[in-house]
Amino acid sequence: MKTKAIIVAAAAVAVLSAARGAERVQAWPDGSQMDPWFADTARVDVERLGRQYVITDCGVRPDSALLQTEAIQAVIDSAAASGGGVIVVPRGTFLTGSLFFRPGTHLHLSEGARLKGSDAITHYKIIKTRLEGQTLDYFAALINVRGADGFTITGRGTIDGNGRRFYDEFWLRRKVFPKCTNLEALRPRMIYIADSRNVTVQDVTLLNSGFWTNHLYRCSRVRYIVCRILAPTDGYPKGPSTDAIDLDACQDVVVRGCYINVNDDAVCLKGGKGTFVDRDSTAGPCRNVLIENVAYGVAGAGVTFGSEAWDCSNVIMRDCTFRNTGHIVRFKMRPDTPQRYRDVLIERCSGTPRRGISVAPWRQFHNLLDRPDMPRSGVSNVTLRDIDVRCSMIFYDVRPSADYDLSGFTFRNVRAEAPKGGFDTSYIKECEVENVTVNGVKY
Repeated sequence: MKTKAIIVAAAAVAVLSAARGAERVQAWPDGSQMDPWFADTARVDVERLGRQYVITDCGVRPDSALLQTEAIQAVIDSAAASGGGVIVVPRGTFLTGSLFFRPGTHLHLSEGARLKGSDAITHYKIIKTRLEGQTLDYFAALINVRGADGFTITGRGTIDGNGRRFYDEFWLRRKVFPKCTNLEALRPRMIYIADSRNVTVQDVTLLNSGFWTNHLYRCSRVRYIVCRILAPTDGYPKGPSTDAIDLDACQDVVVRGCYINVNDDAVCLKGGKGTFVDRDSTAGPCRNVLIENVAYGVAGAGVTFGSEAWDCSNVIMRDCTFRNTGHIVRFKMRPDTPQRYRDVLIERCSGTPRRGISVAPWRQFHNLLDRPDMPRSGVSNVTLRDIDVRCSMIFYDVRPSADYDLSGFTFRNVRAEAPKGGFDTSYIKECEVENVTVNGVKY
């Protein structure tokens, strides 16, 4: 009950703060003006989305032990054939494998509804999809959407990935094969949305995903509003790689008023990897991402750049709180990939993260190819201001490297405490420091 109370309280505060925060939307870190869309706090009105198809009115039974993938998919297909509409999951638990939403269809989870994923990987179709910076044949997610502009997931119900068996299998594989990769563990994501515009995920609880919780690829104008995204982070088994929101080559994204507690990255920017990523037609940039009024519990970082990312710009995270979160912001620098991370603003953040800012080499699955004209990597125009945190490990972990350049950093009005101190910015070109105190030492 205590955890539930924290989540509800965080969401309530976030809703109020979000309305105030939206009024401050003005410009991106590169100086360009934000589109008014980013200040729009209007919520999805399900009544305006068309005819509602309550799945129990269409032969689907509220039975947590009965697999009903085909019956639920038939409702989706029928709605699509009739011009679209809202697939309504009423109160009760419904077990399913991979589902595919068509253009014009939406998903609504009523209060008390639970759409529960099967814990058998055989109930997820193998499709051409996108994972870890590459296009490949792999298992579909529980909820799959492609080319569906205006798609929404709404309601106060729950999508439950039912990931316990997938977690067990992953950790057992790691014991036998320590270098086992994510893909070799054979487990599904919860939500995969590709090539879609004007997407909203609102009010829902998303928990126990077998793999990444939300994966968006080549999408634009995406909103995550007052959602709760959860996976096991204590005891055994923890939920491996249960990233909350992975933005893969996406632009114009708002994450507002959410609560996130997962066993990997929270909001993670992706887009591709590899020595020739800038020539890869399947790769793309992440741009114009606004994260505000998010309450973070355990997670890798409030926002992570990489490791499968190469071109990320205009990212704002503000008015967020952290409780035992791995980092506030983290830049993963791959020596095998030309990376440009720039125009980043982190402001008015507080709490108890483990670390503050990190910029460091990342060599997992390193594969540097021969390329004489490989572009230089770098992180530039990064601002942290109005930060008040008590870190359990270290606040400042920005490491110099021969593989990338650091320039244009600004630290203003920062107060941080941590067992490990230090604040050496001498290797950052054009670095501004104003009113910064780390472990009582003024810089």
